[in-house]
Amino acid sequence: MPKSTRLFDVIQLLRGAKGPILARDIASALEVSIRTVYRDIASLQAMQTPILGEPGIGYVMRRGYDLPPVNFDAEEAEAVSVGLSLIARTGDPGLWRAAGRAARKLHEAAPGTRKLVTSSWGVENVLTVNLSELRGAIRKETKMKIVYCDAENRETNRTIWPLVLIYYVDNALIVAWCELRQDLRNFRLDRIVSCSALSDSFEGLGDALIARWETSQKQKTVWTTDL
Repeated sequence: MPKSTRLFDVIQLLRGAKGPILARDIASALEVSIRTVYRDIASLQAMQTPILGEPGIGYVMRRGYDLPPVNFDAEEAEAVSVGLSLIARTGDPGLWRAAGRAARKLHEAAPGTRKLVTSSWGVENVLTVNLSELRGAIRKETKMKIVYCDAENRETNRTIWPLVLIYYVDNALIVAWCELRQDLRNFRLDRIVSCSALSDSFEGLGDALIARWETSQKQKTVWTTDL
């Protein structure tokens, strides 16, 4: 592994940690010696990277540190390019516009990625749900009010806490805490009759609910036609 790549990985580990990380744990994650980790930490500190700590105690990254621009190798750039073009299949206009902007920047840096093209076939656009607004509610942890129509065409008014947006080939759905059912529920976006953001927040509660969903439901196969 090149040193530059390893230094980047050290930074990523420290940025994602919830507390101090011992050198031996960094060494284990990167499959290098502890001595190499000590040298890498010293190199990063010499470059003014805000890493605090010392051997035997652990290292932390000062909050707010931003990484410099990332350089992709050829295959990484191609992987990102294909991934961006596949976003068209989600039927999410906001994400597709953002992907287009990102793709243009990538093409300027790696012109060869223009040779990779994917079909835009996929989920139809959802007219009753503003997906940009929905994604914003997930980020900000704000509640939403929806009118939902089930498989038997029965409509119910729901207040949901949007947690995870899943894009399937045939549809898309939102995983949310439903106040009506007092439980986690999956809602097909094409069955949402109306949707509006509320001022009420569930800030600080989303991570625990997502963890609950991951352990109880994520490993199950979900067919959107059955929802």
